[in-house]
Amino acid sequence: MKGGDPYIRALMRTISASEANGNRPYSLLYGGQQVTDLSRHPEICVTIVTGPNTGNCSTAAGRYQIINTTWYHIAPRYHPHPTRMVFWTSYSFEPEFQDVVVYRWLNDMQVWGVDISKLLRQGKIIEVLRRLSPTWTSLGYGIETNSISSSLPQIYQKMLKEELAAANQPTSVNFSPMTTSNPQINSLRY
Repeated sequence: MKGGDPYIRALMRTISASEANGNRPYSLLYGGQQVTDLSRHPEICVTIVTGPNTGNCSTAAGRYQIINTTWYHIAPRYHPHPTRMVFWTSYSFEPEFQDVVVYRWLNDMQVWGVDISKLLRQGKIIEVLRRLSPTWTSLGYGIETNSISSSLPQIYQKMLKEELAAANQPTSVNFSPMTTSNPQINSLRY
């Protein structure tokens, strides 16, 4: 992601490392299947086969494994370019919008009850991971963990180092093939 707060960008990359680590994270469904249509949240319910929710299903999708009900709750607040029709609004789930929506969500102090960026700047990554664990259970402090959960503070430090280094690079070096006609989105992209 280019632009914005490097501390939040590093956190986003850390969440992705835990939730959707793979070659095509933006189109990843819970359980490992890929989808091709990201014009909206896929809303595909996949049966959970392990853990405390075995037998239920999950609609988690994308780089941040957001379930459909969460997406439809946060997208109206943070999506920069919804498609409006006469009686409904559609929120694209394309990669750039997943990033922008999550970035803005993590920066909303009213939602989280704290300034996440400030906590990260103070070195309180464990406190941040604990606070976010009810939303992203794989972060290690909630009802589930995964093989990478215990390494997330170190992963965050590595991502932060990369993000801070990238933030000091000249703009011309930060070429990204993902562009839109919206300058707000172009300032926040991976």
